[in-house]
Amino acid sequence: MQESPFKIYNASAGSGKTYALSKAYLKIVLSSPYSFKRILAITFTNKAVNEMKFRILDSLYSFGKVRSLDKAPPLFLDLMEDLQLSMDSLRDVSKLRLKEILHNYAFFDISTIDKFTHRVIRTFARDLKIPQNFEVFLM
Repeated sequence: MQESPFKIYNASAGSGKTYALSKAYLKIVLSSPYSFKRILAITFTNKAVNEMKFRILDSLYSFGKVRSLDKAPPLFLDLMEDLQLSMDSLRDVSKLRLKEILHNYAFFDISTIDKFTHRVIRTFARDLKIPQNFEVFLM
């Protein structure tokens, strides 16, 4: 049986979802150049979107400053082990990936489920026979 390329995290508030999602996102991003362009991360609130984006960017920034393992963040150590990278390699690739994201920020796509479905509907508006400039009313 082939493993699904999709990963779904379902957990209650305060259970470490943001840490797990950030770690999963960073593993993908640190594994290959511009991979953030192929990731769709969806959450429920704008607050969660902003927290995820901040955590990912802040992690990459702080990883780029690591000079010794005893002062490294726990997430850095986890990723170092998971990705089988040396401290110097992880530090260098973190700097590079941060630069890639900042220079291509529009492709750093973490959004709410509402924004995502709105974008899908807008893409297929003609097929759905609705106006391209439709409006959404929440009731």
